[in-house]
Amino acid sequence: MNIVSFGGGTNSTALLVGLYKHNIPVNLITFADTGAEQPHTYQFIAIIDKWLAEREMPQITVVQNIDRNGDRLSLETECLRSHALPSIAYGFKRCSHKHKIGPQEKFCNHYAPCREVWQSGEKVNRYIGYDVGEVKRYERSRKYNKTDKKYSNHYPLIENWHWSRDDCVREIEAAGLPQPGKSSCFFCPSMKRQEILTLKERYPDLFQRAIALEENAMPYLKSVKGLGRNYSWKERFGKEFSL
Repeated sequence: MNIVSFGGGTNSTALLVGLYKHNIPVNLITFADTGAEQPHTYQFIAIIDKWLAEREMPQITVVQNIDRNGDRLSLETECLRSHALPSIAYGFKRCSHKHKIGPQEKFCNHYAPCREVWQSGEKVNRYIGYDVGEVKRYERSRKYNKTDKKYSNHYPLIENWHWSRDDCVREIEAAGLPQPGKSSCFFCPSMKRQEILTLKERYPDLFQRAIALEENAMPYLKSVKGLGRNYSWKERFGKEFSL
């Protein structure tokens, strides 16, 4: 049972291309939708789905975070309700675990083919797209592999193909696919200055929603000043040019 955690960006796209190129079968591809992806990511999922179908590979299974009442809970809604910023703004990664990793693992926990593998005493093979420039992330992830009773994680971009970020870009192009662009929430505190300005220019409605989320949390902030951690998006970018 081979599964891929698809993130919607360059590396995970190159991972799918590489698995096809090296004749490694894929049984399941999951993508966790936080409800706050940028439009180009949603558009790219439709493009990659067509590419996958033409190669008789499985379509991407989109999963979402569901609350205790069985309703969808997007990251944006959660932040607005709690008057908070995404946890990464405070130095934590709970938003990624809750809205990315958690929904995918929950889906697999209820997915019959995965359950059959576990019931037989075997592990599910999970392919992860870290390139050779992400050695630290790779090493951190590998620490948990031996104690993971459900998954055997594989990192072919590093371990087998030795692909750099530039290699990933070239492989995507060679496969006849457009570049997916960066995958991130439109209010991610990790966004750099140019990425924020690009968001404001291309998707002014999303930029305004990010500012509204920041303003909603502002009265409750103590350790950070805004989405920029040590600065506010509104103060720094709100007047750089008109919408």
